[in-house]
Amino acid sequence: MTKKKPLVVVTRKLPEAIETRMMELFDARLNIDDAIMSKQELIDAVKQADVLVPTVTDKIDAAVLAHAGPNLRLIANFGTGVDHVDLQTARSRGITVTNTPDVLTEDTADMTMALILSVSRRLAEGERVIRKGDWAGWGPTLMLGHRIWGKRLGIVGMGRIGRALARRAKGFGLSVHYHNRRRVHPDTEEELDATYWESLDQMLAHVDIVSVNCPHTPATYHLLSARRLKLMQPHAILVNTARGEIVDEPALIRMLSDGEIAGAGLDVFEHEPAVSPKLLELQNAVLLPHMGSATIEGRVDMGEKVLINIKTFVDGHTPPDRVIEGLL
Repeated sequence: MTKKKPLVVVTRKLPEAIETRMMELFDARLNIDDAIMSKQELIDAVKQADVLVPTVTDKIDAAVLAHAGPNLRLIANFGTGVDHVDLQTARSRGITVTNTPDVLTEDTADMTMALILSVSRRLAEGERVIRKGDWAGWGPTLMLGHRIWGKRLGIVGMGRIGRALARRAKGFGLSVHYHNRRRVHPDTEEELDATYWESLDQMLAHVDIVSVNCPHTPATYHLLSARRLKLMQPHAILVNTARGEIVDEPALIRMLSDGEIAGAGLDVFEHEPAVSPKLLELQNAVLLPHMGSATIEGRVDMGEKVLINIKTFVDGHTPPDRVIEGLL
């Protein structure tokens, strides 16, 4: 007798190669239109599915999981961050959660470096000048930005992405400073020529560029609070490619408006996809639509991880990317 394939509900459209393989391996219900699922649709999905494959746009909270059917045993998240999944409720209901670490590291570090350059050298502003037809030719004081060579970069969160960013930063002549829950291994510090700051407050006050690269957890919500943002120097810039909730966005907007810090590069927002109209008005902010990991190669690699996690779990083994709450 042929073993019944598990029902896998995928909440968003994935790369074609991944969807094809998903249909070959499992009884897959795909989202061809790529419309974000409503709360009721998510509830209907968890009632029926053996495996749910959500993304960052899906809030899998206690209210949704309360309706989970007895067959739902795995949430195979398409993405590294799992702050949109109620891990405690999932665990209490015997549901395993996996994610897709490592494969997004280099792409996100590239985007972080791109934002550092974009804000420092006013790339987005310059592009707007050209498109508006306002450029009258080269001038010695036109569109002056700031050199990043020789500046101090402060990395908040020295995980995989933070370390990848540090490697790039060295190539651009930045000195690397970092704050982390735990100091990294001395060999890593030596490789990256990185200076550890036990006090986040002190690091913020002494660096020229701040990059947010830590995960969003209850402990990091508004980690960069209004008080901490005020510690930054007036010429400093802030870049965030992690999660919007880590930064007190209204406080950041006020400081950018008042010139208390020089600029910001944001790939994520506190209430995305909503973006504050006040941010849109600021010339010293470079804003991107959560593109940090948006490469074809990265998305396919993410999908491959999801497939491996599901297949391993269905075969009765512990999936390689199981999320352990205390290790986030």
